[in-house]
Amino acid sequence: MRIHVSFIDRVGITQEVLALLGGRNLNLDAVEMIPPNVYIDAPTLSPQVLEELRDALLQIKGVQSMHVVDILPGQRRRLQLDALLAAMTDPVLAVDDSGHVLLANPALTALCGHEAAGEPLATLFDDEGLQQALIDHGFRLPMREVSLKGQALLLDAMPITDTPTGSQQQQLAGGLLTLYLPNRIGERLSALHHDHAEGFDSLLGDSQPVRNLKARAQRIATLDAPLLIRGETGTGKELVARACHALSPRSNAPFLALNCAALPENLAESELFGYAPGAFTGAQRGGKPGLLELAHQGTVFLDEIGEMSPYLQAKLLRFLSDGSFRRVGGDREMKVDVRILSATHRDLEQMVSQGSFREDLFYRLNVLTLEVPPLRERGHDILLLARHFMQQACAQIQRPICRLTPGTYPALLSNPWPGNVRQLQNVIFRAAAVCDSPLVDVGDLDIAGTAVAPQAEGEVRSLEEAVDGFEKGLLEKLYSSYPSSRQLAARLLTSHTAIAKRLKKYGISKG
Repeated sequence: MRIHVSFIDRVGITQEVLALLGGRNLNLDAVEMIPPNVYIDAPTLSPQVLEELRDALLQIKGVQSMHVVDILPGQRRRLQLDALLAAMTDPVLAVDDSGHVLLANPALTALCGHEAAGEPLATLFDDEGLQQALIDHGFRLPMREVSLKGQALLLDAMPITDTPTGSQQQQLAGGLLTLYLPNRIGERLSALHHDHAEGFDSLLGDSQPVRNLKARAQRIATLDAPLLIRGETGTGKELVARACHALSPRSNAPFLALNCAALPENLAESELFGYAPGAFTGAQRGGKPGLLELAHQGTVFLDEIGEMSPYLQAKLLRFLSDGSFRRVGGDREMKVDVRILSATHRDLEQMVSQGSFREDLFYRLNVLTLEVPPLRERGHDILLLARHFMQQACAQIQRPICRLTPGTYPALLSNPWPGNVRQLQNVIFRAAAVCDSPLVDVGDLDIAGTAVAPQAEGEVRSLEEAVDGFEKGLLEKLYSSYPSSRQLAARLLTSHTAIAKRLKKYGISKG
């Protein structure tokens, strides 16, 4: 039976309470002092003795009450701690200030194959200098790679401190060590770049080219094979890649991206493949996993793959062949399960014919393919995207919501947008930032060489009518100088099929 005795704190009262219990020959399994309370676990305490004991305790000066409890506070905390540690999927261990294990969760025990309590870190890990390094640095070390039973892990250390009674200075009591598989860190990195919109909801637009893209991409997304995404700069190739990952069987694993044009060859290699301990001057001690290891069971997106150096092309080709690679400066073969998505605005076939891109790598990457249409072929999406970017920009710069006036529509629709969606987003952001009015007019748009469209007579009754009127007026104006769908399409930087449909829609012909 467990009891709780509350009292007015005074010198010697705890000894009087315990002496009273001892005088009745009661075995005490646990006693917890939390003044002005004492909690006692006495298994042999019977109900008959309990009432007599209650009367005796209340006779002690300062004792206020005694009642039965189901569990002692310390026992409850221990159960809660055990449950918390058991729920943690990552191995966790607490060590004292000399580097000996005090406590470990089931995940660490399963990894070791035995209870680690009392074991020094020097024998637990394959890194002999780890224990002393932790002690020397007060259990404050940058995340580093360690090896336990041959398993490569990332170790994160946090000091545990204690402030002794009567002292204002903290003393080091040990450390809390957490171990992560590389792809667990990859999940965190991936979460940092997580978009609010999931899957293809992030691809805004209702034009036919976008509908076709989404329909094809949704079929391709679930296929576990390399995918090459092609399209001009700024069309949203990474958004398409993220959407394909979100719909794939790998959606719960990391999605990590590398821009092949943003880094020199040596840095791109170490970012992608990682490096071994001592691979180069300034390398992190213990080595560093690359994106391929961090994204294990997930997806790696290689943007601007056409800018990859011939050396890295050869190394990537080997990985695509059997899933294995070596870290920079390493001699150990590593194997991971990763899907490769790549993107380019370059003509890879021409690069292959010129010898600047490996033909065998091209065919490895080009198993599945998607073409992202340029913005000029998505005329019906321009105003939708512009309004979305305007709301986004106002929220970002924390200004009241403003909107585009109908006078901006012709300028937005007639611009060729060589920078595509990214350029449109930048133009709208600048307008939201510099315009003082809640209405953004054409003068607030920083668009060079904007064509002025014929204005429809009378009041515009709807957005669709305004768009149709603008399109018809522009086509009629240019058709006399470019009297075929192909010539007119070349002038307006769009497809002749799109122009032919619009000529038919508005009844425009040579006659």
